[in-house]
Amino acid sequence: MTPSDPARSSNRDRILILDFGSQYTQLIARRIRERNVYCEIHPATWTAKQVREWNPAGIVLSGGPASVLDAGTPDIDPAIFDADLPVLCICYGFQLLARHLGGLVEKADHREYGRAAFTQKKADALFEGIDGGDRRNVWMSHGDRVLRLPDGFEVLGTSEGSPFAAVRHRDRPIYGLQFHPEVHHTDGGSALLGNFVHHICGCENSWTMGRFIDDAIAAIREQVGDGRAVCGLSGGVDSSVAAALVHRAIGDQLTCIFVDHGLLRRDERKQVEDDFREALGIPLVAVDASDRFLSALRDVTDPEKKRRIIGHLFIEVFEAEAARHGDVDYLVQGTLYPDVIESVSVRGPSATIKTHHNVGGLPENMRLKLVEPLRELFKDEVREVGRTLGLPEHMVGRHPFPGPGLAIRILGEITRERLAILRAADAILIEELRRAKLYDQVWQAFAVFLPLQSVGVMGDARTYENAIAIRCVNSVDAMTADWSRLPADLLSEVSSRITNEVKGVNRVVYDISSKPPATIEWE
Repeated sequence: MTPSDPARSSNRDRILILDFGSQYTQLIARRIRERNVYCEIHPATWTAKQVREWNPAGIVLSGGPASVLDAGTPDIDPAIFDADLPVLCICYGFQLLARHLGGLVEKADHREYGRAAFTQKKADALFEGIDGGDRRNVWMSHGDRVLRLPDGFEVLGTSEGSPFAAVRHRDRPIYGLQFHPEVHHTDGGSALLGNFVHHICGCENSWTMGRFIDDAIAAIREQVGDGRAVCGLSGGVDSSVAAALVHRAIGDQLTCIFVDHGLLRRDERKQVEDDFREALGIPLVAVDASDRFLSALRDVTDPEKKRRIIGHLFIEVFEAEAARHGDVDYLVQGTLYPDVIESVSVRGPSATIKTHHNVGGLPENMRLKLVEPLRELFKDEVREVGRTLGLPEHMVGRHPFPGPGLAIRILGEITRERLAILRAADAILIEELRRAKLYDQVWQAFAVFLPLQSVGVMGDARTYENAIAIRCVNSVDAMTADWSRLPADLLSEVSSRITNEVKGVNRVVYDISSKPPATIEWE
């Protein structure tokens, strides 16, 4: 659900983000929404006419991986700069601003990437209330730089590699930043974006989850009408909140179906059935299709093929079960913003990373129409929606779990034996995190089965068995993540229990990779 019809807003308390392909574009949106201001991301190909029709309070031009000096790279309708709106141009967007308004851009002597020391040269509303004084750390990621400013612009701040790290027009609210304020590594970056949307664009704190729920319910009712919908429940936060939201909108027109594909964690099916029947009061149909899924996945090792097989078979099972409940036209999914940006360039030229289980694995000839009420939200926003809807905390605070389940946490072929090993190891990890009262302090924690056998010793015997990798990360929105610094004693206990209690494992390793360069899941 995206309230993209300008008539839906009684005021202009919203920001338009034009996407030039940066993987950080979604973070810009997240930081602005943290300030209770609604924003949407749309392609950089939007014209000035489209911008005027959307009627934003201000515009943000994102960064991007391309060079403005190369032919065929993303461009902007220059009339947007004459739309009499505040504009904040970030990195690539700043370089486009310079080129279109008469400045000069050149290849930098050396690529400036990572932390850089920013020195503020002039006071401005953009920097109001930011701690750290006139010198603070910012995050750079560029190979080009602005060599000469367009007429009418002045310098607000510099860095060692960027003499124009922050600029503005003297008479108009048009700003350029060479650094990325949206990432956590930039000191005061979120406050800077807040200053732009509140002080410069004049937006009020009108974007709340209560308002989102009202808009979403209206949009769901409009889309579904008198039709019937089925929701694919996994028991995770996303599908749980999607089900609750759609049920709030259309009531008994929704039937929830839980497909046990044989790739679930220990006791997960029972937990889902108990939670939804008791907590939500929504009728739930459970289908055991584990034999079909495991048969279809036999001898499959490629992770993308795993995802496609699971996605296609999931829909087959769904449509067959849905047919038993009368005429059903809609499928409810808990697709989120990070799902979309990691799968397809639906908003702009952002690079595709992988096929996501909620997006890229669905068959083209699928009969059911998708209802995706959460596809514009980040995970923490979804949790807030769930709490606002009254879902219990143990459901809302649950760690993310991928749609393909343990299939993408077993590297290589999926077998019943490997699934049993992984379930046991994963259950030990979660149990020990809860015992240490650290489960809620970690964004996501899980075990991965590695089909790598190594030599070990148990008792007086030599072993040659498998390894388990433990993955625990901290994140805000899943766009970036860092590995969790768990206590050594906890990791030692997890390792000891797994190697002693799980037959077939003689080695446990801890994944200390961050995202990027790694992803959170291994496949």
